[in-house]
Amino acid sequence: MNWTPNPERYSQMVYNTCGKSGLKLPAISLGLWHNFGDDKPHQTKQAICRTAFDRGITHFDLANNYGPPPGSAELAFGRILKEDFAGLRDELIISSKAGYDMWPGPYGEWGSRKYLIASCDQSLKRMGLAYVDIFYSHRFDPNTPLEETMMALDHIVRSGRALYVGISSYNSKRTREAAAILKELGTPCLIHQPSYSMLNRWVEEDGLVDTLEELGIGSIVFSPLAQGMLSTKYLNDIPDDSRASQHKSLNPDFLSEKNIANIKALNEIALQRGQTLAQMAIAWVLRKGRITSALIGASRPEQVIDCAKAVDNLLFTDAELQQIDHYATDAAINIWAKSAELG
Repeated sequence: MNWTPNPERYSQMVYNTCGKSGLKLPAISLGLWHNFGDDKPHQTKQAICRTAFDRGITHFDLANNYGPPPGSAELAFGRILKEDFAGLRDELIISSKAGYDMWPGPYGEWGSRKYLIASCDQSLKRMGLAYVDIFYSHRFDPNTPLEETMMALDHIVRSGRALYVGISSYNSKRTREAAAILKELGTPCLIHQPSYSMLNRWVEEDGLVDTLEELGIGSIVFSPLAQGMLSTKYLNDIPDDSRASQHKSLNPDFLSEKNIANIKALNEIALQRGQTLAQMAIAWVLRKGRITSALIGASRPEQVIDCAKAVDNLLFTDAELQQIDHYATDAAINIWAKSAELG
């Protein structure tokens, strides 16, 4: 089926400057993670990407290990780039990462120069690209000198494999160290990708948000919906095709009776605001203008449409924020702070 991009797409999205750079990112970006593997029909993946772009979502975020199996998300997106986005490369921001296990032996994960550069080359080949816009160190490596990891990122930019570099899930202390090394090398750290949501606030407790503002580094937060908990998906039961039932990334133990009651209360607040719970959750992480972009995932196009509407109402009253804090704090979880705690 032929597809022509929506000519009004850029009027539907908010674009924020990423740190102290000239790059703007959409307030909502699309992550191609667990819903972009070989277990999903290509037509669905194609429709998700088309729908996102039609709503002004220009940033597509991947990693070497996204799938399943690892690498399949990049292969699928490479096909979409060729078949659907041909001629649109310069309107897209494409990112990838390396840090998690990808191939057997001692060189297939973490943060060595050998692994990062080899992984970047593999990602480019899978997607059929000459370069990515952003390449990340996916997690801090406690067993590799930070200088080596950052020098590898610097080399990836200088060799033309990426335009910018970033880090993901580094805590505030390690972020400062990494940023200082990159600044000295002459390749500034553009962006940090941590987890952040109403239910998972480690970036506030760690001081990471303050650190990023001070250093002029942009931020793109993943799991703003807490792996789907901050949506209507789990208000009544656990669907068979959900992440919780498949044990992909959400522990079903988080869906306790108490947590569900608190999430239902948050849903009522969202309805009073004229939003869905997912829209309110995304608006909440973007609420003060301190976060550059919220990274969403989707298993069908309708979810992209719903989430994209979050930019229609990013303002909260003090009373709303107090109510949200009351219920969200009571349901708080800590899904993705472990890698940051390595530092």
